[in-house]
Amino acid sequence: MCDDRTFRESDEYLKNRNDLTRRKFNALSAGAGLSMLLPRGAGAEEVTEQDVEVTTPDGVADCYFVHPASGRHPGVLVWPDILGLRPSYRQIGRRLAESGYSVLVVNPFYRSARSPVVPEGATFQDESVRNKVFPLARQLNAETHVTDARAFVDFLDSQAAIDPARKMGTTGYCMGGPITMRTAWARADRIGAGASFHGGGLVTDRPDSPHLLVSEMDAHYLFAIAENDDDNEPEVKKVLRETFAAAELPAEIEVYEGALHGWCSLDSSVYNEALAERAWSRLLVLFETALA
Repeated sequence: MCDDRTFRESDEYLKNRNDLTRRKFNALSAGAGLSMLLPRGAGAEEVTEQDVEVTTPDGVADCYFVHPASGRHPGVLVWPDILGLRPSYRQIGRRLAESGYSVLVVNPFYRSARSPVVPEGATFQDESVRNKVFPLARQLNAETHVTDARAFVDFLDSQAAIDPARKMGTTGYCMGGPITMRTAWARADRIGAGASFHGGGLVTDRPDSPHLLVSEMDAHYLFAIAENDDDNEPEVKKVLRETFAAAELPAEIEVYEGALHGWCSLDSSVYNEALAERAWSRLLVLFETALA
């Protein structure tokens, strides 16, 4: 999960990289540059998108809902990283919708602020940004994850663009990784697939550790792990493999060599296009298999 260690390791990487300077990255991160970086898949469907408000036990969450322009499709719930709902995650939602899914991208910080909670082009390398999002993230916990998940799944099931006969998927980035697991547990009747990209806090020594919920899930899983996260917590992948095997649930668990924490987020300073595209291709395979 994003923390001071993540910042230090990313900062060192940026000092040493030669292929994309900070100035170039900031230019690409602003506005239309994001859409240029995400390739449109072959046969991409036309989509309909809108900002929506979802009532939860703690208030009203502002979210982004995007789906193919016609028909009913499997739902997908997207949990953003610690910088929250913003243009890059709208792009992720739209790309999933173009692949045939009805997608809700949520603002996890709705209790405190509407999205976006950071300005466009903001980077985790900026101390003021970290000082903004860390307190927001600390307000969330296992209980809020579960109550939010239930509300968001119920919202999706109420939409005409959702196929109720097919299971849903959920994806999470950074702090969103463990939330997908709590979602898969809280709505095991509806969640058939989950994916965590550079997720943190998946395995802890606390009694509410997400991995302890696996035996009560019914979801196939993808865990795409950053190399530096694995270096710092090498036991996580082993525990996840053992836990999913014991539950007899399929799980693809891979350490992406050369990838730093945050590499799948389009506007991240450590975004790695080649490895992000590989992780994306594995996500589509997961959904095609588990949500068929």
